[in-house]
Amino acid sequence: MNRIDKKFKELRREKKKAFIAYITAGDPDLATTERMVVALEDSGVDMIELGVPFSDPLADGPTIQAASYRALKKKVTLKKIFGMVERLRKKTEVPLVFMTYYNPVLKYGVDRFFLSCRASGVDGVIIPDLPYEEAKETARSGMSNYVATIFLVAPTSTPERIAKIAGLSRGFIYYVSLTGVTGARASLPAEIASNVRRIKSVTDKPVAVGFGISNPEQARNVAKTADGVIVGSALVKIIGERKNGISHVRKFTQNLAKAIHNV
Repeated sequence: MNRIDKKFKELRREKKKAFIAYITAGDPDLATTERMVVALEDSGVDMIELGVPFSDPLADGPTIQAASYRALKKKVTLKKIFGMVERLRKKTEVPLVFMTYYNPVLKYGVDRFFLSCRASGVDGVIIPDLPYEEAKETARSGMSNYVATIFLVAPTSTPERIAKIAGLSRGFIYYVSLTGVTGARASLPAEIASNVRRIKSVTDKPVAVGFGISNPEQARNVAKTADGVIVGSALVKIIGERKNGISHVRKFTQNLAKAIHNV
């Protein structure tokens, strides 16, 4: 049982849902990201996704693409991000999940990547461009290093596909609330609740919903059905636009945490 499993168990005991925040590692720099992680935990965030900057983030909209570009300009690398996580583990036990594309993992070496995850303190990995049909090596390496491999279910996923993804996923199942790329939305699809129930009918693993969620009202509504709510682009936008991003992110996440935890 790693930190992700422990956190969901703790939240279930407290009858709360998980607030999962996404930020891009190295935006605007790694030192700020390090401070941001601690601030997010203090603001009520239960788990944190760290986006690994990549030159071709095909699942991401313009907000996170711009954040990746800013981080790459600062020469942020996977190795440097692992070093940051090692430093963070001296300050916090908050579950940390990498959101990365498969190319950086393949270049680093799959087994070496998961060994580094385990050694530095990364609890889970999401690879949006790696379908479960091609993920056996990745899942095996993750399992042997006690790192959760988290797979995505889309609104278009068939019942058979959902069952197979649920069987392979560890930590939680990531339900993508809409078709398309990441980015804050003014409104969310009405079928989120029914699709989450469809996933939960074939698995007892936690289901977290991401893509498009940008305000407390949306987060509260999603938390009524899901086990976790993921907010990313709205946070990344604040970091990119505000000089004192940590202070503004803290206020924003406190409101989201209340909405999610009080359902």
